[in-house]
Amino acid sequence: MAANLHHDVFDMATLPTTVKPVPARKARVRALVIPREHGAWGLLLIPLITGACAGLAVERNWLSLALFTVAALALFWIRTPVESALGASPMRAQSVAETNGLLLAIAVLGSTAMACTTLLLLQGDARLLVLGAAAALAFIAQAVVKKLGRGARMASQLIGSIGLTVTAPAAWYVVTQRLDATALGLWLLNWIFAGNQIHFVQLRIHAARAATRQEKVRRGRGFLIGQFAMIAALLAAWRLHLVPGLALLAFIPLLVRGLLWFKAGARPLVVKRLGWSELAHGVSFGLLLVAAYLL
Repeated sequence: MAANLHHDVFDMATLPTTVKPVPARKARVRALVIPREHGAWGLLLIPLITGACAGLAVERNWLSLALFTVAALALFWIRTPVESALGASPMRAQSVAETNGLLLAIAVLGSTAMACTTLLLLQGDARLLVLGAAAALAFIAQAVVKKLGRGARMASQLIGSIGLTVTAPAAWYVVTQRLDATALGLWLLNWIFAGNQIHFVQLRIHAARAATRQEKVRRGRGFLIGQFAMIAALLAAWRLHLVPGLALLAFIPLLVRGLLWFKAGARPLVVKRLGWSELAHGVSFGLLLVAAYLL
């Protein structure tokens, strides 16, 4: 969802060409420092919240959870200013002031993440490094796949979501001190959900002009196969006692949403509406998943 930028109230003709209006400068600073992938925030926070709630039903380790939450948010946030500073992002620093601002943001976020992580390790949460290494490998693999071109975009997003959803088992671990089957199940459930969202959004974008049901089925064949694969994976996880049976109910709204799109007639793609709709599905999934682990 694109950010709404404020229009400058000053007459541009009266300003020197080297001076940028204040609102424009503020908008640039936000774009350089604040993560722009709004959907990624959900893919980070929903797993974190579900893992934390499941863990708090077993233990009440609020301090470790708070430290981990701050560290996770700082590490996620720092990626944007780092990419902007290195020129690996469409938005790049264009002045000494912007460069200094990026360095300051990196220093603050980096020191915050390091301080919180150090405190967690001193409390004996050393196995958290295993999950951190898994997330790092996922992000490295995502960067490699992304270089293959636009055709590999969805694949790179699916790989990157492995790293984002690691917050589910990590939150469970810092609260319970257990890195077990429940942690793996929480990770799997959140990654399957993230994968379904990514796949559906890509389908809506690439099949935006599909007018008939037959054309939708032709363009969405891969998504339909993915739906059946999702059901099979969830049933297998349940049979292996990785996830509670009630957790499968959290995916029913996703299945209904996907099938209804094929049944509906031609509809124009409204990106903002799609974004809000997927956000609602994310909240619904999170609530249902938390309920499954609390009941």
